Amino acid sequence: MAITDWPEGERPREKLLAGGAMALSDAELLAIFLRTGVTGKSAVDLARDLLTRFSSLNGIFAASIEEICQVHGMGESKFVQLQAIFEMSRRALLEQMQQRDILTSPQAVRQYLSLKIGALPREVFMVIFLDAQHRVLAVEELFSGTLTQTSVYPREIVKRSLHHNAAAVIFAHNHPSGVPEPSQADEALTEALKAALNLVDIRVLDHFIVAGNLVLSFAERGLL
Repeated sequence: MAITDWPEGERPREKLLAGGAMALSDAELLAIFLRTGVTGKSAVDLARDLLTRFSSLNGIFAASIEEICQVHGMGESKFVQLQAIFEMSRRALLEQMQQRDILTSPQAVRQYLSLKIGALPREVFMVIFLDAQHRVLAVEELFSGTLTQTSVYPREIVKRSLHHNAAAVIFAHNHPSGVPEPSQADEALTEALKAALNLVDIRVLDHFIVAGNLVLSFAERGLL
């Protein structure tokens, strides 16, 4: 059955207009973007196929053009549109973080990190550089590695922090395994980085581990 034949209160577009975007499921939001389905499948069915194939919205956004084009009903145009929406979302969240004390918008930070590195197939280590008012000066991905580990060099982080004249930093790295729990190596690295930055009077405010949509905070765990 085509979406136009559904009861009006169940159609994604009408549901959004009546109750806001938060009232829609991931599949329904994606269906609005897709607009149309394919023979035998509505836009919602196609959206569910995509979510099943790529596990999540982040997984869809992280998919390559080749992977997207393998799905019947998708193509280069849809891939380009997906990437544009993804980048706009990241930039909007970064703007939120730049305009205020980052500690007053922790959810924006988590959402940004999830979009930025949550679905990457390899480990990366990034740093958010902050001024004395905890506003974002810059965000840099400094190190990348394999599926399970990344080599991080404190000297380079100190160097980049001084370059940006940062007063504080937030670290983040991802766990492609999907499990955000910190390892002993993660904890030891954080302590080493804190000690190195303390020598130049730069505070470490937090270290986040990102695994898909899950984001663990060292500060909340009492690990800083």
